[in-house]
Amino acid sequence: MGVEGQVIGLSAAPATAKTAHIVVLANEKGGSGKTTTAMHLIVALLLAGQKVAAIDIDSRQLSLSRYIENRRLWSKKSKLGLPLPALHSIARAGGRSIDENETEEFARFAAAISAVEQDHDFVVVDTPATDSYLMRLAHAMADTLITPLNDSFVDMDVLGRIDAESFEITATSHYAEVVREARRQRRMVDQDETDWVVMRNRVGQLDTKNGRNFAEGLNDLSRRLNFRSAVGFGERVVYRELFPRGLTALDTLDERTLGVKPGMSHLAARHEVLGLLDALRLPINERGRRRMNARAEWFRASRGPLEDAEFFAD
Repeated sequence: MGVEGQVIGLSAAPATAKTAHIVVLANEKGGSGKTTTAMHLIVALLLAGQKVAAIDIDSRQLSLSRYIENRRLWSKKSKLGLPLPALHSIARAGGRSIDENETEEFARFAAAISAVEQDHDFVVVDTPATDSYLMRLAHAMADTLITPLNDSFVDMDVLGRIDAESFEITATSHYAEVVREARRQRRMVDQDETDWVVMRNRVGQLDTKNGRNFAEGLNDLSRRLNFRSAVGFGERVVYRELFPRGLTALDTLDERTLGVKPGMSHLAARHEVLGLLDALRLPINERGRRRMNARAEWFRASRGPLEDAEFFAD
């Protein structure tokens, strides 16, 4: 069975509801692999026959936008016909005040969501590694929130504090509280629950004491913060090599597409991506119109962005 067949096999049923499932990739720490994960997820869903839109709200880096543009250009140049998502990049506002900028960026984000939600099955949102109004809004709208986390205690610190001797969790961190509050606001709006998945990324190939301590700490945090953990991608150069041509491990990789003969690392990367997709358990058939109605209410109630105190009020 080819990759497309394997990916399609992940789908339980064709989409039926006219509202998109929103997947948000987020982590306040940079370099965690959000964009790479987002692109592989987008291509996997496209190969599964889904209609996918991508929204890039990382207005400074626009890494996902460049990844998709690289894919479009390479597909055209090599005549490969690679599947592509609809792309909306949210440009930074250049006003003189924070309020003006937030209002303008909110309007752009709302327009992007409105443009794709009714006629796409999935919307994948890539976020910046900063705490901002727009980043928090994306969290509150997520049906599935994926937080890639490098396999190191330095990166785990974004979620919780670790005791130096016992490696037990002593306190939760700022970003964990941001997610907790966004999930609470989501429940208040439409009584639904965001599925939060923390993805272990750049996982080492060897079983080490540090790796075991990290896994135990993450399990402790998952109980405290109510997230699911999943094993993501290994520490492989291949993921970085794919970016210039906009390719993923799920594409047909040969000398024509890749420029070199693929090796075992490419095959291992493909299995890692498929394993992650199984762990995410993304719905192909949608859960109904209540998400659409809730988001429409958010936008109707807001001519501009809500104040933080109002949006995140107790």
